Amino acid sequence: MAVQPAPPPGEHAAAHRAFTEATERRRREVRIHCYRMTGSFEESEDLLQETLLRAWRGWSGFRGGASVRTWLYRIATNVCLDHLSRRERRVLPYDVVGPAGATAAGVPPPSARPWLEPVPDSYLAPLADLDPQRHVVRRETIELAFLAAIQALPPRQRAALVLRDVLGLPAKEVAGILGSSVPAVKSALQRARATMRERLPADRAAWPARTTATAQEREVLRRYVAALAERDATAMARLLDQDLRVAFPPRDLWVRGRDTFVEGSRRYAPAGEFRYLETGANRQPAVAVYLRPPGQARFRLLSLAVLRIVGTRIVEIIDFGDPAVLARCGVPEWW
Repeated sequence: MAVQPAPPPGEHAAAHRAFTEATERRRREVRIHCYRMTGSFEESEDLLQETLLRAWRGWSGFRGGASVRTWLYRIATNVCLDHLSRRERRVLPYDVVGPAGATAAGVPPPSARPWLEPVPDSYLAPLADLDPQRHVVRRETIELAFLAAIQALPPRQRAALVLRDVLGLPAKEVAGILGSSVPAVKSALQRARATMRERLPADRAAWPARTTATAQEREVLRRYVAALAERDATAMARLLDQDLRVAFPPRDLWVRGRDTFVEGSRRYAPAGEFRYLETGANRQPAVAVYLRPPGQARFRLLSLAVLRIVGTRIVEIIDFGDPAVLARCGVPEWW
């Protein structure tokens, strides 16, 4: 677990205690802000630590003109903007290649692109009661479709949208955080919202505000895992939308269509025995997939498939297979 910055030599211990008390309860909230800004759960921890270090250095000059929360968001946002100026944006396979067909020659090797990463629900759960009125982890602001869309925004537009539309800060506070004017913030928001309308799913406006999967989604997940375990193609077909999209980061690979996905899964599935564990990531239903290759004694985590469900159909699956991502996905490595 990360620790608060230690006081420099000669600093009075009381100041450090006051700093810790003021910032500790905001630690996870600020990390999620960094995650939304960058699309990387791994990098968000480093950015949180840099935020706390800068905050500690400026603690003696903090006079409470703004709330601690707004002050931390100002620091974190600028830490993220500095970071993003040196990094490529995070992507999903849809952003870099066209869909593969059912007769594709094979599965491409992993690519070293900066891929969008999931965040485990086990990390988000303790945030649910932090401050419900501020919607820190409201589902529609943490789902992968939303995160993928905001990664397409220029960093300052992204910051304005997150601060204003996700965190609900007044335009004047957003302008102060960004060192800008209120008219400039409103202009950036207008452009950002237009881009988001183009990139988000058509039904996005109808998504209800909530922080967890619905009972219906959990039932679809249960039935999907059962169909996988039983290798029941008919049951699987009932659950998958005809226009299903499935992406496979870190590979430059995605497919469109239920039949293409089913045929590709049959043709390219690795040899061995599978097991499946129901879980969640980004407030979406997810399946942890385990494989025991021939001759092996144990099942090892192979991938994390995050589902987007509309009604009773699965319309999108993002199947994460990067071992580094799987190590942080909140489920056991071995079964």
